[in-house]
Amino acid sequence: MIATAATAAVEHASKRAAWLAVARRHWPEYAIEAAGLGLFMVAACSFATILEFPGSRARLVLPDPMVRRALMGLMMGLTATVLIYSRWGMRSGAHFNPAVTLTFWRLGRVAPVDAAFYALAQFAGAYAGVALMAVVLGPPLANPPVRFVVTAPGGHGTLVAFVAELAISGGLMLAVLLFSNTPRLARLTGVAAATLVELYIGFEAPLSGMSMNPARSAGSAWAAHGAPGQWIYFVAPPLGMLLAAELYVRARGAEHVFCAKLHHDNPTRCIFCESRRDSSPEERHVQS
Repeated sequence: MIATAATAAVEHASKRAAWLAVARRHWPEYAIEAAGLGLFMVAACSFATILEFPGSRARLVLPDPMVRRALMGLMMGLTATVLIYSRWGMRSGAHFNPAVTLTFWRLGRVAPVDAAFYALAQFAGAYAGVALMAVVLGPPLANPPVRFVVTAPGGHGTLVAFVAELAISGGLMLAVLLFSNTPRLARLTGVAAATLVELYIGFEAPLSGMSMNPARSAGSAWAAHGAPGQWIYFVAPPLGMLLAAELYVRARGAEHVFCAKLHHDNPTRCIFCESRRDSSPEERHVQS
């Protein structure tokens, strides 16, 4: 019994040391994930305030809410494109979303330690981005209708919002998997993802607020001291993406998921595809 307890303690200490060793090696990717989602939230807060704050000239010039949503979608789509194809985005894989990271972990393309630290970084980045803009923009960001760009169910209710989030999240992940794992299309993965973000904001946002991202919604809800229906954004996006991944694997096979990066063919290192020959013993222990 004592020997068994001692063995368990040694194994626990070994695993903890292995996780810490990997985290020390991969911390730049974790920081990029935090910064990337933080910058995305900075852009979302800025553009939403410009387009939706009642005292904004842009809102007076553009009274049609659909036109404003289309412009918001265009700006956020461009923001996503820049982040994905930036050197930072190419290095971390540009997940910027715990649901994306969770799905690639489920597909066996992200090690548990990296998945955990990616998710923590993404939540931290979302919080930091909204908090920064709360200081910079003040009341125009805090007050309705902008209200820290919170995501909340639309007028059709919670069920519709849940189904909508499920559908758009699944659509995004299916597009990422199809493009990134098709050689002639792989370089366009970021464009495809950003285009869907643009279209979803323009057309789907009235149904669910268009999140697809638990960290993005949590950052806004935290700043606003709560928002209705937040459970939707923690359940529907991961579920939708996991279902899309299951559909993809059943259709093409798990071996046709090559990497967890959205843009893999670039000169930056890939922590997901590092060969066992180049990995440290600690990394091999964690990845096994």
